[in-house]
Order: sequence, then structure tokens, then C-alpha cells
Amino acid sequence: MASVTFNGNPVTLLGNEVKVGDKAPNFKVLAPDLSEVTLDGTKGNVRLISVVPSIDTGVCDAQTRRFNEEASSLPNVKILTISVDLPFAQKRWCAAAGIENVQTLSDHRDLSFGEAYGVAMQELRLLARAVFVVDSNDVVTYAEYVSEATNHPNYEAAIEAAKSAK
Repeated sequence: MASVTFNGNPVTLLGNEVKVGDKAPNFKVLAPDLSEVTLDGTKGNVRLISVVPSIDTGVCDAQTRRFNEEASSLPNVKILTISVDLPFAQKRWCAAAGIENVQTLSDHRDLSFGEAYGVAMQELRLLARAVFVVDSNDVVTYAEYVSEATNHPNYEAAIEAAKSAK
């Protein structure tokens, strides 16, 4: 299992670690309009899944903005940002930040994504920072569990993985 800290303190991750080569687990999260979104519902696309503890914090804000900017260089990639923030907060944040190329999704209801991908931090009921790339055949081609949840992910590696996924 991935080892993650939050502000230097070890946290317990619930669920199973997802590794490159694994079939991507399905999940059920909420879009800003409260409709359900699943991995199965995005079949046929390459997905870059950016996982953040809370959209309203500095690193999470920067991570979401960075992937939003990179979206133009990833024309055949669907970028999903998942957190446990309420869908209403995500919608407000996106409107204020001018985010149009990333779909924000909320896992607040039942931690379906967090547990399926092994990123739910038990002590905080937040998701640990991570990035996954899932190809059009639902195979994980990139997985990064950021060891300190307040640090940035490896943007370049994730973007390259998304570009090379089919």
C-alpha cells in the first residue's frame, strides 16, 4: 500500500492501491449538477484523473489550474478532478477560477472513488493527492500517489503518460 503523510503526519489509506497495468476500478461520484458520473460512463476516452484533498487550498487550486491549462495539449483526453468537496463548492470554485477544460467531481457521498483507488484518508475523510491515467480500454497506464499530500504531483510525467495513452 502507498505510504502517505498529510502535513508530515502518517495517514491510513482505505481501499486498494491501484497499479500500472491494473484494470481501472469503476466508481460513482457526483457532477456539479448532482448527476452521477462513473468510470464506465467515460468509456472509450483516455482519462487523466487528478485527485485533490480540497479544491479550496493552494496546491489543489494550482494542480487543477495546471491540468486545465494543459488540456489544450491533450485533445483526446478527458481530465477529471476528484475531491470530497461538495459539488456546489466545486461549481463555485470553477466559475471563479474560469476552469472550463476540467470536469470536477465530488466523492463526498460515499467515498466510492477514494476506496476504489486507495486514496481515502481515514483520519481526515479527505482524498490523498494522486494522479492516474486510464486508457480507452480502462487500463491504468500511470499511477502516482503523492507521498506528502500537501506537495505537488509530477505534472510532466502525468501529462506525458496521458499523451502516450491510447
